[in-house]
Amino acid sequence: QVQLVESGGGLVQPGGSLRLSCVASGSIFTINIMGWFRRAPGKQRDMVARITSGGSTNYASSVKGRFTISRDNAKNTVYLQMNSLKPEDTAVYYCATGDADYTFDSWGQGTQVTVSS
Repeated sequence: QVQLVESGGGLVQPGGSLRLSCVASGSIFTINIMGWFRRAPGKQRDMVARITSGGSTNYASSVKGRFTISRDNAKNTVYLQMNSLKPEDTAVYYCATGDADYTFDSWGQGTQVTVSS
């Protein structure tokens, strides 16, 4: 199993930027995909972005062009750079990983991101 710890959340004004980090430990050599999900108040959890071991990325349409996912395999870390933040980006952001079948099966505890004036 993989353990994940997110960090970097906080309060930011609309238009601002924030970078989330997620460090993986445990069965790190089984990790293939890494991704970020978020859950806004009163809503279900949705995928924000994901990245494969080969560097292929996918983004939710709502964040494309504003968010960038990246990974540092040497540090077992995945990042989410969030720019031009909007109030609707307010949510708890979760890091997740998956193995060779590309199914996300390990989850972090989440980090709060609040975008408000």
